[in-house]
Amino acid sequence: MRHRPKVLAGGALAVALLVGALFSGVLSESPSAGSTAVEASGTISESALSGIAQGGTGTQATVAKLEATLKAAPDNPDALVSLGLAYQIRWRETGDSSYLPRSQNALDAALAARRNDPTATLGLGNLALIRHEFGRALDVGRDAHRLAPYSARPYGVIGDAQIELGRYGQAFKSFERMVSLKPNLASYARIAYARELSGDTPGAIAAMNLALDASGGQPESAAWVEVELGKLELGRGHVAAADVHDRAALAILPGYVYALEQRARVEAARGHLGQAVALARQASEAIPLPQFVSLLGDLLERQGHRAEARRQQATVAAIDRLLIAGGVKVDLESAVYRADHLVRPAENVELARLARAARPSIYGDDALGWALARAGRCEEAVTWSQRSLRLGTRDALLWFHRGYAAGCAGDRAGMKSWYRRALALNPHFSVRFAPLAREAIS
Repeated sequence: MRHRPKVLAGGALAVALLVGALFSGVLSESPSAGSTAVEASGTISESALSGIAQGGTGTQATVAKLEATLKAAPDNPDALVSLGLAYQIRWRETGDSSYLPRSQNALDAALAARRNDPTATLGLGNLALIRHEFGRALDVGRDAHRLAPYSARPYGVIGDAQIELGRYGQAFKSFERMVSLKPNLASYARIAYARELSGDTPGAIAAMNLALDASGGQPESAAWVEVELGKLELGRGHVAAADVHDRAALAILPGYVYALEQRARVEAARGHLGQAVALARQASEAIPLPQFVSLLGDLLERQGHRAEARRQQATVAAIDRLLIAGGVKVDLESAVYRADHLVRPAENVELARLARAARPSIYGDDALGWALARAGRCEEAVTWSQRSLRLGTRDALLWFHRGYAAGCAGDRAGMKSWYRRALALNPHFSVRFAPLAREAIS
């Protein structure tokens, strides 16, 4: 592909990372709780970033301690920065979007107490990513780079935003710069995603293994990388290899919900629907994220439990409302979900169009194409679905959507060809739609 940095050379892909996970999910690069003091002007405070990312009860205790500190000294900028970052981690750990406005308030207060603080600025950039405000994330990431020009971390926020804005050449260069400045877990993981988007799954796995080596033995970071490796393996149809990584994540961090969700997908791929439902239920009850609840609903529907599946669908809608209340824009995810379930298809096209305008990425193109196809606007659907494949991304679900658009437009041969490609890459690409694809080509 054009503009590919030399680090990205290679060839094959499958899944997408959650925006913001590479910063708020893997802040810690050292097990030390250390001091949370912000370092000299012009640098990002690694101690503030690493000191609050202990995971689970560790983060909860850190939040309580920082809140107590701020009751005694409300204008303490160091404590405000650390608290703002810790709230983001608590959001990831709990799915409680009320932590996001609290993060905003703490980081804004930190900047009011100490103008041009690069760590607080970086935290606001990551918050914008979490909320899917990608234009703002790009601007704030650039502000953080201006304030800390020799730090690698702002390039992560900048590159993540550029990815979602469809500026792939710029994003890959940002990730290249990041890894050259600091070859660590966060930068290697971004290189992995860039390779994945470019169609290079083996290269993505190689980079993610470097991220695993760089995890420094820290349990949550290592477990997160193992899950990402499992996703990459499952995305290319390697069920047994995916299971090895998911079980490794659970061995490192028992009960890790992201590993439970992926193990549910592995068990579904093996035809063990009862086990898959139990695992998906465990994940969704621990952290009620839309992707967990949606998976549980699809699995229940596969089992024939339609009434309970509908209850899960209603839960997804309720979770979306809570996310919106916390300032998270869920238009793209909602458009895909509604298209999947044929919820008001004509109305959903307009939602997808607005979502794609805000996120003109390949997944924005795919969401619009999928919504159009499900609404019967077939020729338009083909155009957008074709555009979603412009990077050479090897994602079986994108290929299925392309086939569906072709079938919608009357091209049965094209539909079957794309379905075969999707199933050959990953026979278990979707609990809901892989069976439909198999039936269509039989």
